[in-house]
Amino acid sequence: MATLWEKGFMTDKAVEKFTSGNDRQLDLKLAKYDATGSKAHISMLAQVGLLPKEEEEILQQGLDDILAEINNGKFTLQDSVEDIHSQIELLLTKKYGDIGRKIHSGRSRNDQVLLDIKLFLKDECSQIKRQMLKLFNLLTRLGEKNKDILMPGYTHYQIAMPSSFGLWFGAYAEALAEDMLMLKAAYKTADMNPLGSSAGYGNSLPLDREKTTRDLGFSTLAVNPIAAQMGRGRCEKAFAAALGQIASTLNKLAQDCCLYMCQNFGFISFPDNLTTGSSIMPQKKNPDVWEMIRGNCNLINSTYSQICLLTANLPHGYHRDFQLLKDVVFPASEKMHECLDMAYLMLKNIKLNKDILSDPKYETIFCVEKVNSLVLEGVPFRQAYKKVASDIRQNGFEFPKEKMSVKGLRHTHTGSLGNLSFDLIKKKMRLSTF
Repeated sequence: MATLWEKGFMTDKAVEKFTSGNDRQLDLKLAKYDATGSKAHISMLAQVGLLPKEEEEILQQGLDDILAEINNGKFTLQDSVEDIHSQIELLLTKKYGDIGRKIHSGRSRNDQVLLDIKLFLKDECSQIKRQMLKLFNLLTRLGEKNKDILMPGYTHYQIAMPSSFGLWFGAYAEALAEDMLMLKAAYKTADMNPLGSSAGYGNSLPLDREKTTRDLGFSTLAVNPIAAQMGRGRCEKAFAAALGQIASTLNKLAQDCCLYMCQNFGFISFPDNLTTGSSIMPQKKNPDVWEMIRGNCNLINSTYSQICLLTANLPHGYHRDFQLLKDVVFPASEKMHECLDMAYLMLKNIKLNKDILSDPKYETIFCVEKVNSLVLEGVPFRQAYKKVASDIRQNGFEFPKEKMSVKGLRHTHTGSLGNLSFDLIKKKMRLSTF
């Protein structure tokens, strides 16, 4: 197998297979970033006098050809090649001879793979951001459109207080705005150029790390080469933490939808083509999409713990353990893309029950409203609470039908039923977005 560390002897096949694992397949996701990083690297080498300009032009053309293959989906790793870094150098060497071998001057595979991962994570963060904003905008539209439709709020799975679809949709919109802060932190953690740290101890060649930082679109430089190498695992961990936060929001939304679709609730429904059936019960409309979102988000949430365990007890510097991070992070990111897309698809087609509170069992959600009406008359809260509780035990509970509306309930404070304050939630998202 062709490797960048070839020393003139063959590695045992069992060792080669075990240490490679799934790396070759996963490396295809890094192909465009490796080629892009190489273009910036040789541009810098030419500028500092380590590569003749005419040779740089030849290599740039070769890398452009490779990028074109990657973008067209035609790029592959040969069976005899260890990883993406080896494949690209091998292609250039086959095409240009010794000129191709100069591409690795001044860098190690350690800073090369770290660079690829950081560029990959930056792109993933940006794509997830776009999906989150799309879902956020849908939630705010749904909330504003359905702000006057009341529904019961629950605590401890018990009927509790008045809520509304506007309040419910708005809750998940604001949660996404807060989740965006975590994603922003993950992006900023990845947005530091490690190229030039080499194997983690710098390089005796006169590299211009500031140039590659600018050319690759990083906002800053990972300054200390040891610290740069310690970024492996740190970036993935920050990304996994952000995914976990988003996954927790989607998981709770999915659970709500599974409950609310149930006939015992009947708050929401979806078109037949977005639900599934039973093999023996013809009446079933199962919330399989939401159940799969719920399950996948639980798996995504485990990613952070896996990374913590995988990177624990390692001294500074590169270790082959880090290769396994791709096996954990890449599938989690793919699942997140799918879950965000499917949540959007489902909510775009949601149907609401606009007459939920006509069911008499929900009348008790207005008990707190009765308590508060006494408070407004000057009765101390605890005394008012006890009076209403006593009245319920003795006479049951009735609430004026004409007040069973958002306007009738007179909730006026910021964020309440009558003042959902979507403008503030949208502002929070704008401030959270990177």
